[in-house]
Order: sequence, then structure tokens, then C-alpha cells
Amino acid sequence: MNLSEREAAVRRMLEREPPPPVPPDLYGAAVRRGGRMLRRRKAARRLLWLVLLTAAVVFTVWAATVRPWVEPPSETTPPLTGW
Repeated sequence: MNLSEREAAVRRMLEREPPPPVPPDLYGAAVRRGGRMLRRRKAARRLLWLVLLTAAVVFTVWAATVRPWVEPPSETTPPLTGW
């Protein structure tokens, strides 16, 4: 069934004289499903923020201990002693 056939079927259903009955528990099911989706999104968002914060802390600790911005000592020439 392609899109135009589906649209035609829906139009036929809606154009019937007595509209199709809506299940009585549809509202409650929609509210439960929506609440569940919101809770999952909230939990996923909190988890992502926690991962981001953990990554920032790990990077800060690594940068403070390794200090990658400091130039390493030169090893190509020997130190000058005895001059």
C-alpha cells in the first residue's frame, strides 16, 4: 500500500456518516506512553551530561598531570659542561 492508497483509505474512513468509534482507554494509554517517553528522554539527557562532565574531568586531570603544552627538553645536543 503506497502513500496515496493510505491517504484514500483514511479519507474514506473519515467521510463515513457515523465516525469510527475511539477506544475509551486511548487517552490513558497515550498519557502513559507520553510520560514514559519523557522519562526516557530525561534519563538519556542526564546520562549524556554525566558522560560529558566525566570526560571533562578526566581531560582536566590528564592535562594537569601530563602538561602537554610544556616543550620537552632537547635531546639532540649534549649539555655543555666544563667550558
